[in-house]
Amino acid sequence: MTIPITMPALSPTMEEGNLAKWHVKVGDKVKPGDIIAEIETDKATMEVEAVDEGVVAKLLVAEGAQGVKVNAVIAELAGEGEAPVPAKAAVEAKTPAAASPANAGVQPVSASPAVASGAPPSRGMRSDEQGPAASVGQVPGGSRLRASPLAKRLAKMEGVDLLALKGSGPHGRIVKADVLKAPKGGAGKQAPAAGGGITSLIEPAVLDDRVYAPDTYELIPLDGVRKVTARRLTQSFMQVPHFPLNIDLEIDHLLSARVRINEAGEKAGVKVSVNDMLIKACAMALIANPDANASYTDKGVAQHKSAHVSVAVAIPGGLITPVVRDAQTKGLAQIAAEMKDLAARAREKKLKPQEYMGGTFSISNLGMMGIRSFASIINPPEGMILSVGAGEKRTIVKDDKVVIATMMSVTLTCDHRVVDGATGARWLASFKQFVETPEAMLL
Repeated sequence: MTIPITMPALSPTMEEGNLAKWHVKVGDKVKPGDIIAEIETDKATMEVEAVDEGVVAKLLVAEGAQGVKVNAVIAELAGEGEAPVPAKAAVEAKTPAAASPANAGVQPVSASPAVASGAPPSRGMRSDEQGPAASVGQVPGGSRLRASPLAKRLAKMEGVDLLALKGSGPHGRIVKADVLKAPKGGAGKQAPAAGGGITSLIEPAVLDDRVYAPDTYELIPLDGVRKVTARRLTQSFMQVPHFPLNIDLEIDHLLSARVRINEAGEKAGVKVSVNDMLIKACAMALIANPDANASYTDKGVAQHKSAHVSVAVAIPGGLITPVVRDAQTKGLAQIAAEMKDLAARAREKKLKPQEYMGGTFSISNLGMMGIRSFASIINPPEGMILSVGAGEKRTIVKDDKVVIATMMSVTLTCDHRVVDGATGARWLASFKQFVETPEAMLL
């Protein structure tokens, strides 16, 4: 039996990928665990392993091919008991351009992290970064309904009856494209879901020569990171009821504590930044206020047991948010080391999905760029994000005296569906205490 190898969904945000390198050739024997290819996604370059045993019969996509859709067949294995296709007869792609028409008929299972938990894994390939398998449910008559999580979510949002659709995915699985192709107002449509669906999102402005003459600009194509970021933030801004809370912090004590910490850790090579200390303070405040460490979901409010702090890192083409997991349990030295490593690999697009997904709270710091105050868009499904401004000398009134202190303005943006004003205010009060009295983080 011929075993198709398809472009895997290596992250929930992946719609297409680039086949950077083949590690096998036609005629090679492979077994589960063998590295067979390198795939470039919207956020990382990852090695992919075989999950089946067999002989490589065909390589249908060439090295260097770009924009290969998720679930497109990229190679074939000759299974047990089947004679492999002779090398001379094997259809091997020789140029990147050959990849596009060969895979044009395969629709991707794609989603932003805000609306999907992942695409189905591909047969013949394995990676730690693959999303969960497609959902399988019972339908009348005892048969099984096969649909990806994204297809189910879209069907609910768009009012589409999955039972009326024929799946175009592997093994008849219903995928995103099948739901989007369902005729509006016709068979397969149920009553529209409240609040509209993904089709209600604002589309990018059309590039019209009547508005901007072609010789007046340089067109920079949208890469995967920019596309995903735009889609997720647009959805968040439109669907999540944001509200901001602002507070000023006196950070002189924190700055002096940082100096002493770095002096003590100099021999061990420890260097803690202000941002590292803020990450720790955020985590401690989340644990002290568990109702703020929460996400709004379709099944209820998910109140998280641990503080997984996402930290915004600028990379070419956009932003990525590596996660410091269980930050409340880690010392400043460990947080500093982890952030240095995560940030470096983020800029090299070497992060694994589990390293930039699953945060419960985000922090974005533009203080090093001189920004005094700003407000960020929430990173769904997280319930809050903290925007950190620059520390600067200001005159303040303290003990009825005018003094000069180093002050920092921060803005907490909250999802009003799960965090109300009082909850957000309590979290900020705890955060302020940990920042202005850093010794409290040791208790």
